[in-house]
Amino acid sequence: MRSSPLPRMSRRGRVTIGVLIGVFVLFTLLGWGVNAWTDWLWFEEVRYTQVFTGVLATRLLLFLVIGLGMAVIIAGNLWLAHRVRPQLRPHSAEQATLERYRMLLSPRLGTWIALTSAVIGLFAGLSAQSRWSQWLLFRNGGSFGVKDPEFGVDVGFYVFQLPFWRYLLGVGFTTVVLALLGALAVHYIFGGVRLQGVGDRMTNAARAHLSSLVAVFVLLKAIAYVLDQRAMLLEYNEGAKLYGAGYADINALLPAKEILAWIAVVVAVAIIVFSNAWMRNLVWPGIALALLGVSAVAIGGIYPWAVQTFEVKPSARDKEAPYIERSIKATRAAFGLADTKSKGYAANNLVPPASLATDTSVVQNVRLLDPQLVSETYTQLQQVRGFYDFGPKLDIDRYAVGGKTSDYVVGVREINYGELTPQQSNWINRHTVYTHGYGLVAAPANQVCGNGTPFFVSGFLGGATKEEVQACTSPSEQIPAQQPRIYYGERMEADDYAIVGQTGDRDVEFDKPTSSGGEQYYTYTGEGGVEIGSFPRRLLYAIKEQESNFLLSEAVNDKSKLLYVRNPRDRVEKVAPFLTLDGDPYPAVVNGRVLWIVDGYTTAATYPYAERVNLQAETADELTGRGTFQLARENVNYIRNSVKATVDAYDGTVKLYAFDDSDPVLKAWNKAFGGELVLPKGDIPPELAEHFRYPADMFKVQRNLLARFHVTDPGDFYSGQDFWQVPNAPDAPDGGVKQPPYYLFTQFPGQEGPRFQLTSAVTPNRRENLAALISGSYVNGRPQLEVLELPDQTRISGPVQVHQQMTNNGDIRQQLNLLSSGQSQVQYGNLLSLPFGDGMLYVEPVYVKSNSQNAFPQLQRVLLSYGDGGSYVVLANNLSDGIKQLVEQGKRAPGGAPPPSSGGTNPPPSASPPVLNGELAQAAGRVQSAITEVKAAQASGDFERYGRALKALDEAMAAFQEAQTAANPSPAPGASGSPPASPPASPSSSPTPNG
Repeated sequence: MRSSPLPRMSRRGRVTIGVLIGVFVLFTLLGWGVNAWTDWLWFEEVRYTQVFTGVLATRLLLFLVIGLGMAVIIAGNLWLAHRVRPQLRPHSAEQATLERYRMLLSPRLGTWIALTSAVIGLFAGLSAQSRWSQWLLFRNGGSFGVKDPEFGVDVGFYVFQLPFWRYLLGVGFTTVVLALLGALAVHYIFGGVRLQGVGDRMTNAARAHLSSLVAVFVLLKAIAYVLDQRAMLLEYNEGAKLYGAGYADINALLPAKEILAWIAVVVAVAIIVFSNAWMRNLVWPGIALALLGVSAVAIGGIYPWAVQTFEVKPSARDKEAPYIERSIKATRAAFGLADTKSKGYAANNLVPPASLATDTSVVQNVRLLDPQLVSETYTQLQQVRGFYDFGPKLDIDRYAVGGKTSDYVVGVREINYGELTPQQSNWINRHTVYTHGYGLVAAPANQVCGNGTPFFVSGFLGGATKEEVQACTSPSEQIPAQQPRIYYGERMEADDYAIVGQTGDRDVEFDKPTSSGGEQYYTYTGEGGVEIGSFPRRLLYAIKEQESNFLLSEAVNDKSKLLYVRNPRDRVEKVAPFLTLDGDPYPAVVNGRVLWIVDGYTTAATYPYAERVNLQAETADELTGRGTFQLARENVNYIRNSVKATVDAYDGTVKLYAFDDSDPVLKAWNKAFGGELVLPKGDIPPELAEHFRYPADMFKVQRNLLARFHVTDPGDFYSGQDFWQVPNAPDAPDGGVKQPPYYLFTQFPGQEGPRFQLTSAVTPNRRENLAALISGSYVNGRPQLEVLELPDQTRISGPVQVHQQMTNNGDIRQQLNLLSSGQSQVQYGNLLSLPFGDGMLYVEPVYVKSNSQNAFPQLQRVLLSYGDGGSYVVLANNLSDGIKQLVEQGKRAPGGAPPPSSGGTNPPPSASPPVLNGELAQAAGRVQSAITEVKAAQASGDFERYGRALKALDEAMAAFQEAQTAANPSPAPGASGSPPASPPASPSSSPTPNG
């Protein structure tokens, strides 16, 4: 009985489906077209259209070539399978069942083949277009000038060629498998392959067709074995716990891969010969395929495993030594560690030297302001309006003010759209009135005012209230910006666009408060922004932003411009999508303009024998997500800080400067986009270069690798006994977050003068004493890593230990408890590790933040320690006093030995306590009364009362010291002479150097 054909869809159903498909395609194409057009206009604004056209053309090329190529191959095999179908088919139940499918397919077989091939080609093309970066490197990559240690092949092959060859091989496998499955299905439906009936189960034509596809698959496998030999240098070596081929790989797996490649070629030939030219059956081809599978298991699996288990493991240290050495050399070269300068530092002086009091290179430059903690202080004292914001973390830079170069804590006063009131947040205000921030605010990092607030030398205070000007300020702005308006900043989100330009006869953009208490308005005159004056442009962006006000609002006129992509990091990322950007852009005033500086990295993941790391994991620390961007999860084994990018905060101009002009990866990318995308290093203005700093994320990666790869002897590396680790944040040792590196303007032993450098302490693996200090800086414009390594058996404590020893000291703990009363809390700043005088000086600022509303941290004390971390410890009102107390402790130590008391605030237990005579008792009562008044004033939030209370407390403390000295004219060794109770310092109107 003949089967009935499948029912056909009605005309109405076909029309409905067609309309739905048409609407879907229309909106998809409309959305793509709008995004493409607006992207073109944006790239035209920033003058980087070669990036837009280059990436778009490459994606279209790969989409068409790969998609069309796969579609043609699939269609050709499907057509061939139908073309060689048998004209006569034996009668069977199977064939009767298949007849209905043949009746469905045969009338429109070409359409079905074209549709199937088009769908496959579409997905293949979409996948291929995402490989645009691999193709551009494949086409434009050059030589590294370095050859791999096994095959003698230039590293450029692994970085530029191998990834795309492996992708093409994967495309080949996918195409052959899909063609084989499709051809098999067509052969089966049309009788070329049968499961029932008499005679052969496969026609000669079907056998030839399918066996040829299988042979092509096996030949591709042979090519894969050849490429796998090169890729072995990139894989993880379990024996050495490093990346790169090890002993078993080189001596067992490598020859196995070569043997398997030849076996695959023989099997492919055997399949063709035995299936078609000789025996014309599938028995021997099946045996050949089984032989290939058995060989892959035995030769490529069992044999290398046996070598690894029975030959390598019993003597892995010796067997793997040459390959460990390869990994060490490759890793140090790939991550820029090869030129690291290492120097021993005995750190055998445990007594504070007298030179601390007269030093001008280290002590005077100690950074007291913590850029994370004082962000709240900047916001409260320099905010001016509630919608201005400095972000959760400020930045560190250096400036020459008054002929002296030092580091400064800098922040940009930006618009925070999240802080606008509901009235201010309507569309007109949000996008046409509140368009920009105003000014860069800076304060020297080693100075504070008497009340513990920054000494601002840059920024405006116009319109500030009396409470907001409690911080002392320099009489004139010493870091002036000719154009202080901030239209592009880190606080800008993706939807924070601004419509600027001439909007009528008056200025409508809020600019800044005036000194008389009014408000100044402004009209943007910069070159940045996309012109949206014409109706087509307004319609275009109305669709893009899904906002009708672009068409309806009178705020948009024929001279309006649209500013968008306003975050400097996003802006550089869009201009240079091939760069990995540092998570901490920073502002700088260069030639009177505020510029954002963004460090750009070129990376690779296929450098032979180099260690592979995950950037997100390696760069995470206490500050990640708190003012610094978290990097994406990207596995790399090569990195260079090859680009310094700048974004003008006023007009959004983006410039890319080649910083490492010898980097082959950067050369390939520059060539891919016409050779003029990145400006040469010689074009970097000297004024800009003065503000370059060692990038934080790259330093973290290098520091973490140096924790292991400072060991260059293969045997010692294998044992791992001299490995280091990055300590946790000192004030949160159990929090599991790493201590961030910190910028300092200081001089380390062996350096000719103070440098602006990024520094980090490391400790021995699973121990907390100090192992080394690692610093990164620029010397004559070139990056320089330096390691100051302490002896293995050092007594010097690490950051976590020092913090605990200082804060757990009995006398100091008493004072800290007083500072952190019920109305306030203590916050700790950066714990700085400073080598000085053949010993170690630790400095940790102590901030106090009241629990009252709108309170901010104020620097009130400084913790200092010298030597092993526990013997010489002081808690001082400021750095100068702390240094004096440390020096006095050092002088009083008998024979240079540690003093019996480590607190530096009270006499040791063996000494007689001071006699509370009438004057001493009276002075003590006065101190206690002053402390009570300070607490009450602090709780009330009255700044004037708080200032008077602090002044009275200072006077009471001075009187008590005089009375105590009179009662005990000869203090015990180790006593610092500080009063037993030390409330917050008294305010003054002038800055105090070094706190």
